[in-house]
Amino acid sequence: MTGPHAMRSRRRVRWLVVGLTVLVVLGVGTAVAVTRLGGGPVTPVSAPAAPETVPVRRMDLAERETVSGDLGYGAAQTLTGRRPGTITKLPAEGVVLDRGAVVYEVDARPVALFLGALPLYRAVGPGMTDGPDVRLVEENLRDLGYTGFGAPNDKFTAATEAAVKRWQKKLGVTETGVIELGDVVVTAGPVRVSTVTAKLGGDGAGPVLDHTGTTRSVTVTLTATQKELAPVGTKVTLTMNGQRIPGTVVALEPAPPEDSQDPMADDSPKFTATVSVDDLAAIGSLDAGEVDVEITSGAREGVLAVPVGALLALTEGGYGVELASGKLVAVETGLFADGLVEITGDGVAEGTRVVTTS
Repeated sequence: MTGPHAMRSRRRVRWLVVGLTVLVVLGVGTAVAVTRLGGGPVTPVSAPAAPETVPVRRMDLAERETVSGDLGYGAAQTLTGRRPGTITKLPAEGVVLDRGAVVYEVDARPVALFLGALPLYRAVGPGMTDGPDVRLVEENLRDLGYTGFGAPNDKFTAATEAAVKRWQKKLGVTETGVIELGDVVVTAGPVRVSTVTAKLGGDGAGPVLDHTGTTRSVTVTLTATQKELAPVGTKVTLTMNGQRIPGTVVALEPAPPEDSQDPMADDSPKFTATVSVDDLAAIGSLDAGEVDVEITSGAREGVLAVPVGALLALTEGGYGVELASGKLVAVETGLFADGLVEITGDGVAEGTRVVTTS
């Protein structure tokens, strides 16, 4: 416990110990006097121990808040198919799918994965108007090794059509030169299948699976106040299996509302932070579990600091410290962190020794 009440308690404990020491010394002194009168041996009296002192240090202080997170592969997203028909093949849960992979099959015809930021919204083939969807198709064809159309752009040419046909031949489908709506699905990057939601025999035009990223990370639910402490790029400390490992906030987005029937449930806005594990080798094969996430909530650089146990509650109000000489000096307190407190005041400087109880 820190704060004024804790400081007053320490002051009282310190003076109580001093008072008891005086009584013990007086008692021993009387016993010695009596012994001397009786002619017996004299018992020596030990001098009271010198108080513990520490130097005032100049240092950086950081106050931290710990929240609970979960190790996994990030928040799941739903992949929705656009090709009507009967689902005849589905992927296994846990498999990783990259550009060009067959995600599932409809009527025994493969649906492939393209990577990009734009879902295909129309058929891509000869005679179409220019558009960013053509660029996306050409970028994926190029990265799969099917070129001949120059630098990817928004115009579908005969060279683009030839590249599409070569890709279709490799995929084992009819070489039409046209990518119909539903022939491919698009994700932002490679994905890991977390849950297969569709069933064999189901409709191919609908939700097929839930997917996550392919790299292990930690997800944390934050309140609106905590969100301000952890913008993207913030460095945090992760504790898992007794190890402290650095991490970085890489994404922050609103969390979906909780479906709760409890009228007392907290319905204030929540946010989901995704934290990368900066040293994946440190956690080995661990891919699930609860993680403590330390976020710095306050920081001060180059301040004077002493242990909290050095603070005294002054009778006239405020706080002070006792110098090694026994003089009391009033101080102003700042940030409390890791058992230390920032102080300022006349008579205290870096290296000044003060009395402390801890």
